This record gives sequence, C-alpha cells and structure tokens, in this order.
Amino acid sequence: MGMPVRAPLVAALVLGSSLALTPAPSSVAAPTTESATQLATPEVLTVPVGAEPDGTKVRLDVSVWPQASGRRPVVLLAHGFGGTKESVADEAAQLQERGYVVVAWSSRGHGQSGGRIHLNDPAYEIADARALLDLAAKRRDVELDGPGDPRAGVMGASYGGALGLMLAGIDRRVDGVVSAITWNDLADAFFPQAAVTRSATTAAGRHPIGVAGPFKQVWATNFFLSALRGVAGEENGAGAAATDRCGRFDPTVCRLFVQASETGKASPQLTALLRAHSPKPTMNAVHAPTFLVQGVADSLFGLDQADATASALAATGTPYAVRWSDGGHDAASTHEAEEVEASYTWLDHYVRDKAPRESALPTAAFTYGTPAGRPGQPTALHNLPAYPGLSGAPVETRELPLTTTGGSLLHPPGGQPASLIAVPGLAALGVSLSTYQVAALPGQSAALDSSPIAEAATVVGSPTMRFTVTSDTSDVTLFASVWRVTGGAVTLTNPLVAPARLTVTPGRPTPVTISLPAATYEMPAGTRWRVLLTSTESTYSNSREPSRIRIQDASALTLPVATGTEVGRVAVAGVDTETLIASALLALLLLLALAGWLVRRRRRRHLPSRPDLADVPLVVEGLVKTYSDGHRAVDDVTWRAEKGQVVGLLGPNGAGKTTTMRMVMGLISSDAGSVHVLGEPVTAGARVLARVGALIEGPGFLPHLTGRQNLEAYWAATGRRPEEAHFAEALDVAALGGAVDRPVKSYSHGMRQRLGIAQAMLGLPELLVLDEPTNGLDPPQIAAMRPILKRYAETGRTVVVSSHLLAEVEMTCTHVVVMHAGRVITQGLVADLVDSDDTTILDLGEHVDHDVVSAGVHALEATRGVTDVRVDTPTRLVVVAERGRAEVVAAAVEGGLPVVGVSSRRHLEEVFLGVISSASAPLDGAEPGDEGASLVERLRQVRAR
Repeated sequence: MGMPVRAPLVAALVLGSSLALTPAPSSVAAPTTESATQLATPEVLTVPVGAEPDGTKVRLDVSVWPQASGRRPVVLLAHGFGGTKESVADEAAQLQERGYVVVAWSSRGHGQSGGRIHLNDPAYEIADARALLDLAAKRRDVELDGPGDPRAGVMGASYGGALGLMLAGIDRRVDGVVSAITWNDLADAFFPQAAVTRSATTAAGRHPIGVAGPFKQVWATNFFLSALRGVAGEENGAGAAATDRCGRFDPTVCRLFVQASETGKASPQLTALLRAHSPKPTMNAVHAPTFLVQGVADSLFGLDQADATASALAATGTPYAVRWSDGGHDAASTHEAEEVEASYTWLDHYVRDKAPRESALPTAAFTYGTPAGRPGQPTALHNLPAYPGLSGAPVETRELPLTTTGGSLLHPPGGQPASLIAVPGLAALGVSLSTYQVAALPGQSAALDSSPIAEAATVVGSPTMRFTVTSDTSDVTLFASVWRVTGGAVTLTNPLVAPARLTVTPGRPTPVTISLPAATYEMPAGTRWRVLLTSTESTYSNSREPSRIRIQDASALTLPVATGTEVGRVAVAGVDTETLIASALLALLLLLALAGWLVRRRRRRHLPSRPDLADVPLVVEGLVKTYSDGHRAVDDVTWRAEKGQVVGLLGPNGAGKTTTMRMVMGLISSDAGSVHVLGEPVTAGARVLARVGALIEGPGFLPHLTGRQNLEAYWAATGRRPEEAHFAEALDVAALGGAVDRPVKSYSHGMRQRLGIAQAMLGLPELLVLDEPTNGLDPPQIAAMRPILKRYAETGRTVVVSSHLLAEVEMTCTHVVVMHAGRVITQGLVADLVDSDDTTILDLGEHVDHDVVSAGVHALEATRGVTDVRVDTPTRLVVVAERGRAEVVAAAVEGGLPVVGVSSRRHLEEVFLGVISSASAPLDGAEPGDEGASLVERLRQVRAR
C-alpha cells in the first residue's frame, strides 16, 4: 500500500550490477549464462478464487515462472498497492534463476484480476493467496514437504508485505517470509497515536493510550487515488466497479474511509475493519522464519510497525531478523542491492536449504544505518547481535536535559494554515521542501530546546519526553518533530512527525508522555536539539475548532542509544584468491567502460572555465536548443551583457527568448553552445549561479508566511549568512510598507511581483535576470522600478530584462537584443538603434487638416531621394530619404505642411517592428503582398516563449 508504488524490494538493475561485481560464496553458485538461457518461459494462468460478497465470480491473473526439470521450492511474490504482477516481474525472474518456482499475481481488484479491493481481508485477498499455495502444491515442478504442502516462501513489500505475514499467520505451509515496509496494525498506521502510557521496552516500540490519533489524510487520499487512476479508462475484471466513486474498492471499505475523511476520526467500525486486515491478530500463529525490512524514510508505515511485528515473533520463539533501511515509501534506499541480496539469502537458508529453526541466522539479527555525512551518500550500516529490548537486556538510554521546558501555541480556526513538516514522497524526487519557517508557524508552535549534548551518541529508535498540557478545549492534537540546531540553522534530519491526540479537562494540566519519531539520529558532542510541537500538520486531518494550548514542565529527552559493529569490507567465505582477483579485474574493466561512456556522454556539457571572460557578467555563445518534436527553439544565439549594462531581451511569440533565459539560468541544457557567467560555465546547480539573482516566469511564495518571512526563508535555504542578504535594500525595492509583515496570501498581484524582484535582489548579486519584471505593476510602480534598475547597474552590476513593454525597455535599458525565429537579428545600444541618419520625424501643427496632410505626403513622395513616407499619427510623419534632413524639412514646408518639430529619433517599437518585418519571409506559403497589417499586428504581441 502507499504511493509511490514499490515492488518488493525493487532493485533489478542494481542487483544485476552487484552480482556482476561481487563474487558469490561457493554455497550459492551464481547462474551461468548457459543456464540462464535454459530457463523456462513464464506461464500465464487465470485462477478461480472465492466470489465477492454479492456472488460475483472472481478469477485472478497469475503468472508462474517454472523450473525446467525437477521439483523446486516455490515463492509467492506479492506486489504493492496499486501495482500488478508486472510490477514484480524482474524479481520473479531473479528468483527463478536462483532455482525457485515463482508465482506472481495481480491481487484482487488490481490489474486484470477480478473482484474488488478489500485491503488484505483474510476472507478474500489472504484466502486468494492460500488458493495459490494449493495451486503450487499440485504442480509437478514444486517440491513438497507432504501431501498438499509445498515447500514455500512468500515475499512482498507494503501491501504485499502485510499479505505475506498474514498468510503465514493462517497457513502453516509457509516456510519463510520476507516482508518489507509494511504494517503490523493498519488502524494504528492510519490513526497513529504518539501519546503513550509508558516508556517502550524496545527500540521503536510504543504503548499508545486508548484514544485513536489524528487521521493520516494525505496518505489515505493518495492510495484511494492510486486505485481510481488504475481503473480510469482501462478494461479490467472489475466490471462496473470502475464506474462508481469508489473505483474498485469494496463499498464498505470505501464508505468507512469517506466517513473518516469527513470527520477526521476513526469510527469503531473502521478501526475494527483495519485491525482485522492486519498481521497483528494472527502474529502469535506465525512460525515461519521472518525477515523484516522497514524504512526510516517512511511517513506511512514507521519503524514502530516492524518493532511490533518483531516483538510478536520474539514472543513465540520464531526466528527473525530486522533491517532498518534508509528508504521507505518516501525515498529509495541507498542500500537496496544489499537488502535484496539479504532477502534472497533468507529464503535460500530457510526455504531452499531447509535450515532448522535453531540454526544461526543467515544475516545479522539487527541492522541499522546512521545518517550519511552528505545528501545522496549511502548510510553507514551497523549490526547488532539482537534487536534492542528483545534479547533479555533492556534498551540502553541516555538523558538529554532541556533548557526550554514550555511554551504556548494556538490551534487556528478551520485548522489552517497548517504547518508543513514533511510531504510524502518528495524525498524520492530528491526534493527537500521542509524548512523551519514553514513548520514553526508563528503562534502555532512551541520549541523545546536541549542543552548541548555532552558526549556524542547514536540514537537508535524513538526518544521520549514528558510534559503537561493545558487547553481551553477537551480535544487537543499536537505534532512533534525533532530538529538539529547548529548556530542559526535549524535542520530536520528525519522528515517525520509524531502525532498525539489527547482528551483533557479544560483548564486543568494533564501529564503526557510522547514517543517521538523513531529513526536513527547522529548526535555529535556539543550539538543542540529541538523538539518542535505544532498544533497542525499539513498531511493530517486537523480539527476545525480553535483552541489555546499551554505546554509546561517538559522533562529531559530520553534517548535510546546503541553502538553497533560497523559493516566493513570483509573477506567472502568460500571464495578462492583467483576468483577474487578475476572479480576485481572484471569490476575494474566494467568501471573503466562505464567511466568512458560517461565521459563521452557528458563531455559537451563539462565546459572549461574562461579566464578571459572573468570580468564579463554574462556571455552567451552559439546556443542551440531543439525539442523532441524537432522544433528548433534557439538557433546559434550569441550575445553578451557587460558590467553596468541594463540589457533588454525582446522577441515575438516563439522567438526563443524564454528558452534562452532558461538556459542562461541552467534550468535546461543546450544542445550546443555555452553560457558563461563571470567566466564560469553554467550548468544545472553550478556554483556560479549563487552570484545570480533571478525572477523567471513569476514568483512563488508560501501564502501563509509574511513577505518578510518568505524572504528570510528563501535566504536561509541558500545556506548563506543573514548579514549577507541586505534585507533592508531588498525591502526598499519591494516598497510594501507595513504589508511586508502581512501574509502573502493577502497581497495583490503587483505586490507579489515586487516582492519577487526584491527576492531576486537578495545578496545584491552581480547579475540580475528578470523575466517580465513589470508584469502586474501599475504605471506609478513601473515608473518607480525604472530608476531602481538603472541605479543597480550603475554600481557595476548587470541587469538582463525580458519585457513586452517596448516603451519601458526604451526608457530603462542601455542595450537591447532582438530575437526572431530562434535567432538574434539585431543587438546594440538602444540609443544607436533608435537614432537614424536617413529617417526624419516631422511633427505637424495640432489642428492640421487631413487634406493638407494628404497633399503634403504626395508632395514628399514626389521629391527626389525620398524613399518612404508614413503617417504615424494625424500630426506626425516619418520620412525616410537619401537627402539631408534640412532638405526634407524644406520639401515638406514647400508641400504645404505646417512643421512644428523635427527629430531623428524613432521609438523602439518602430525599430523592433522594422527589423522583425525585414527578417520575416512570407509565412505559410502566403504571397508577399498578403502579410500586410495582420503580420504587423501579430508582431506587436512580443511576449516571447
């Protein structure tokens, strides 16, 4: 269950490379290429199973990966929620290569299988899995332990992981289980309660009070939408189920969840249903050795769920091992290949090799990772010989005193705005949206700070703390998260929250013990930590009733700590020296080949620095960009912006202007050419972009923060010191007055635009790139912006402005670059472009008669050397001639025109339309004379894209 859908330990590519580079122990021979080519083709079956409650017959879409000869153990491979049997096809093929018969199927209500989704109902989905065990027992290629009893393992993640545990709890024919990122109690997962009756006796255990926690609204919505998306416009076995509002969900399940979405609370019926559809009720009957992989990066099914499952297995003496992955439903694991191999090894040991229950475990009893030093790096793995608290010895703990023991907070009417602490699934995209400013909303949060930790510690599990709560209402909800405080920076090391819903007597202090998010925390000596309590959280259903909450008498943090053995590089048992040398050589050759491929692939993008351009703010050379449909948006574009210049970038629709600006900022890559800022090449994330301020296609602000808080949050995200921001200068640009301390959601469009320009100017960057900066501003605001940009450039900095207001570009910019059809067709000083030796502007008297003007125009056109006469306005003529300006004026006066003013300066719009028109061939096969006014009118719309 959950989004994104995860197949059971998906790591096909990673696993393939690890097998190629890592020698296998002699006891587990890797398949040869020859044997792999002899693997039998998967069989596709439709298997009848139990009918729906209304009597509708159901058939499952099943695939079997058989063995070519002999009898082999079978593995039932279950997919995640919203997936199908195709989701696990790669893992099925890998297990087939290891010598297993593999049965994968699209679960009831998924893919081409019939029926509805009952959320692992023992009477439906789990009964279906039992039917597949019966199917396996009848096959001639499946090994049997007895009549009707196949030698069987079951493996799955999330929705499939729970199915495996539940199947093992009702069918003793299961001989081994691998269950990943799944639940123990589905009611507790969707309505988690972090308020506990006592401290836990295990690392991540919880003993919640008897009140259900708040509803995990966003995750519930995600998995319902995933099921609805899976049936939209798709033929499947659900029949009419795809047409109603519940999609393929069982109507009872759907109705109870809809009620919870409306009330934010769990009805007794929903609680009973979710608990019955969980491993918890039958865990005491599980006797199959079980390997549990649970994710730290998992806001859906936390470590506490695997802790409860492990505790139940330990109580019955069933062999088990626990691995805490740094992945989960919110992010991929950095050790997925090792987790896959450990899972397969577990099945090999207990299912294929029939190891007795009392034998040594094939993997460490408990493996956990400590956070990596840098984002994207793998966590450091550590092993312990037993899961903390389940070996007879108590969990080791330490106390961390607090310097702040209380605070006050409000719950806003309607539950909005809500604190934003963690968004499910964003980490999987490499995105970190949570910042302290959007989590600790003013008035809606309380920060409880620790003293500096005296001695470094590794926290493994769930810290706890006690405090008293006083409220003016009886229903109180709090969300707790753990932050690291370093200087002025506050960092959320694990994007998780611990929700607590309390029933209190209004006005009376109530003691509470909170179990904080279970994870691993590295706490170096001298660091300070903060427990942030908020009254709302954006991923949960929040109460709509306002309240006042007071926190007092907070105790020290109780930290579960552990010191495991770091997993290092060790010799592989059973592998001879020659194999190790050959494998090392193979790895080296593969790495060299990979490196060569990467160098060839990326060479064109890894451009060298240009010392000769170190003093030039921006140089664009030979840029080319062609999109996948073959359209060349930018074609050999070259221009530069020098210090002290305000450069205007102009062009009609489709000219390639914004595409060029995106490449200038490294937002998209070019097919050819280069962009250098101060001599450094621009690529995505290039360091030199820290010296550039930009406003591209409109600002984006968090609406519930004030203008000032938005600027501060943006600057904090850069990691630079506050004193470098020059907030005062930026706020002067915004000119918002007292509104700067109001929420941005109350701003007009023009106010947001001014705040966006101010944000771009934070830090006073050497290059300022603004896309339509005057969009949404009224005339006085536009006039006020004009000197600001000029003064900014006069300090030696550079401004690049894209605008469709030609008059503003003429009055603001020193230089202009005009693009058309992806090319630069003219560029230079604005003063040079608007000045013309062969053009004379004649201003006529205010009340000149139309017939007089017509006669004068005819007289000028008949004058030798005059090539063009155009009536610009009723009182203004534009004359292009190969004669001196005095001669043109004399000819006009002789023609009867009342000339009152003469100039040579054209408006930029005239220049723009002139160069565009001259650069435009007849369009779409039109005759040269057919363009006329329609082309000119189109060219007046110069907002480029």
